[in-house]
Amino acid sequence: MDSISVNKFRDNLKTFVEQVAQQHLPLKVTRRSGEDFVVIGAEDWEREQETLYVLQNSSLMKQIAESSLSHAERSGYTPTNEEANEILDL
Repeated sequence: MDSISVNKFRDNLKTFVEQVAQQHLPLKVTRRSGEDFVVIGAEDWEREQETLYVLQNSSLMKQIAESSLSHAERSGYTPTNEEANEILDL
């Protein structure tokens, strides 16, 4: 993560905000007299929140682990051609 001073951020606010939004990379802004802060795009923040929700949900994590295992063992459900075509909208 890139880091800049609050003065540089303030002087080039529009440029840095556009950079964060377009590159989907957070930007750490440092301050001498206070705590640092991070600028992140709204879409990226929402994605991070969803990831945290999944990681904190033991039921979902169990389902993911079981699915991963059945995929590795090739023991999971295999749809029929008709089901696959319906899923793929063919």
